[in-house]
Amino acid sequence: MRSAAPFRPEDTALILIDHQVGTMQLIRNHPVDDAKRYTLALAKAARILEIPVVLTSSEEDRVQGPLLPELAALLPEAAAARIRRDGIVNAWNDPAFRAAVAATGRRNLLVAGVTTDVCLIFPTIDAVADGYRVQAVMDASGSPFDLSERLSQQRMRDGGVVLTTTNTAIAELAQDWSTPQGQGLIGLLFSDVIPPIGG
Repeated sequence: MRSAAPFRPEDTALILIDHQVGTMQLIRNHPVDDAKRYTLALAKAARILEIPVVLTSSEEDRVQGPLLPELAALLPEAAAARIRRDGIVNAWNDPAFRAAVAATGRRNLLVAGVTTDVCLIFPTIDAVADGYRVQAVMDASGSPFDLSERLSQQRMRDGGVVLTTTNTAIAELAQDWSTPQGQGLIGLLFSDVIPPIGG
């Protein structure tokens, strides 16, 4: 079986779903601080590579809360343009969200979402069904339960979604560490993603 072409900055968009103050507290399958750190690293990588970013949030005036303030500060334009869903669980069912993704002009989607078992699983599978290539960044996502995380990952795989991690996604996009952008990305990996030895 021939392997698929790698994701490249010129054909990829970053999609971050429901990284909100309240929803982040629902992550129990790995440390919340790690999920937050990896999410912010993806945002920084997108800035370095000039990759378009689509943000969406759900019911910010309820328990889900506002977007992570650090994320909004890193990506002020994307935060201002975020798609605010009024209770729609599957972001792909929101016409404004789908239109925002289409407007990037990119067919490769790098996606993270909180929670995996509710907010990430459905739009990633539906995007694949609509002809997008989708990689789900699992360490920048998370679920309340190990079981729901495992089953959601299996269902996404079955639906054609490729599962990845932040460091793998950044390395795939880098292509060449020796370029100015590659140097920025490798610095990001060692400052924000990979813990120091003994750390």
